[in-house]
Amino acid sequence: EIIGAPAFPMRHMSMESLFEYGSRAGLWRVLRAFEQRKLPLTVFAAAAALARHPEAAAAYRELGHEIAGHGLRWISYQLVDEATERAHLAEAVAILRELTGAAPLGWYTGRDSPNTRRLVVEHGGFLYDADSYADDLPYWTEVSLDAGGAPRRVPHLVVPYTLDTNDMRFATLQGFNSGTQFFEYLCDAFDTLYREGDPAGLDAPKMLSVGLHARLAGRPGRIASLERFLDYVLEHERVWVCRRIDIARHWISMHPW
Repeated sequence: EIIGAPAFPMRHMSMESLFEYGSRAGLWRVLRAFEQRKLPLTVFAAAAALARHPEAAAAYRELGHEIAGHGLRWISYQLVDEATERAHLAEAVAILRELTGAAPLGWYTGRDSPNTRRLVVEHGGFLYDADSYADDLPYWTEVSLDAGGAPRRVPHLVVPYTLDTNDMRFATLQGFNSGTQFFEYLCDAFDTLYREGDPAGLDAPKMLSVGLHARLAGRPGRIASLERFLDYVLEHERVWVCRRIDIARHWISMHPW
């Protein structure tokens, strides 16, 4: 809510409280909106943050939502050395395993480095990562690994994310300033992809990702637009609202490497 807030060498209490709103109030509104419609979702969980909110982790598990890895903490890895990023990834996976009983099958750093995808594949156990904004559909890529001096290329699935159909635009200069703008933009994106897909007889289904943050979409003035959009989607036939892991498994099954 404070666009362009400067960084300070001490705690920024106003900014902290804006983030705290997500865990105290916003999260539960978003979860209710999906639960009331019996819709699943994928949670990108920063491990250290989720560890501070075990009640959220319990709710995700109870409701059947996917918990994907979202780093250890929300930092940029662009200039972080490879060893540190590798260690953070492993620690994040260990924390999520302890909280949920299983290691995450999906990963999205968000502010990744040139090494991130290779480290994800090197760590192993992931079916996909979402550190891409390059397509409206999942796609396969190859990742080079150094296996004891004998480089090999490993197939890896990418399930792209999005920054435009995303409530983060409520907190950016080029963004939404009302729930109505958010709703209309999401509907326009949905309508375009729906026309291009199977209902048009083109046998070319598309994927629409919608990014939500509890501290943003969970605000009273915004949750209404999200609920209207969910209801709009549910009015259409042949639409699959699912978790990213479900998309990954479907893609692996129908379009194997």
